[in-house]
Amino acid sequence: MKPFLKWAGGKYRLVERIREALPKGNRLIEPFVGSGAVFMNTDHSSYLLSDVNADLIFLFQQLKEEGPTFIEYCKSFFTASNNSEEVFYEFREKFNSTKDPREKAALFVYLNRHCFNGLCRYNSKGKFNVPFGRYKSPPFAEAEMIAFHEKAKRATFLQSDFRTIMLNAQSGDVVYCDPPYVPLSKTSNFTDYAAGGFGYEQQTLLAELAEELRSRGVPVLISNHDTDFTRDAYKAAEIKAFDVQRFISSNSSNRGKAAELLAVFS
Repeated sequence: MKPFLKWAGGKYRLVERIREALPKGNRLIEPFVGSGAVFMNTDHSSYLLSDVNADLIFLFQQLKEEGPTFIEYCKSFFTASNNSEEVFYEFREKFNSTKDPREKAALFVYLNRHCFNGLCRYNSKGKFNVPFGRYKSPPFAEAEMIAFHEKAKRATFLQSDFRTIMLNAQSGDVVYCDPPYVPLSKTSNFTDYAAGGFGYEQQTLLAELAEELRSRGVPVLISNHDTDFTRDAYKAAEIKAFDVQRFISSNSSNRGKAAELLAVFS
């Protein structure tokens, strides 16, 4: 099942590889849940799904709690007249200013499907700032939202940093981490997904936490670019390396293959 959100770095196309590498566990913990592609394509008895992005987590909570009524509300934004640059920027401004959390959650869905490449990016003031995507007819992922609502009955959604979530892991859990990737070049870094960024210090801490959890009997799987840095950071793990097709780039000539890896701490 595809996620109902478009997502830079989303793992839908890598689900088979991830499922093959993911150690066994009763509860799956995802500290970087993103669009929920792995959640939607695995079968665990329960899930603890977290992200630092409060807008994303509230959307998931709203969809879990309200279901079909909320889906219909989101669908009301997907009209031909709303697929224009003028309306998009009006809705983006409303998203950044509204005090109504339900409206904001529905606008998140609208912006995700109508903005450039489905990016999720904020400026230094915490305002969503991705430009209009100019798509002919952005689809509303109704079936995917319904499936997410049903699957969410097994899930708990929390807005939190990865350290807090990982340190709460217990015996019987398995952890899958999909952090913002280590850049392949100095010009390709992308840390504007949430305030504070995600630099090399956080990448190193994530690897250290994975080793700590493994020592406590909790296996961890991490996705990242295959670089000298990640090879060193994950030297205590089993590495599964492969190439993947890039899909997010403003320049189509840069959408080639990128080296990725899965680091298994088990």
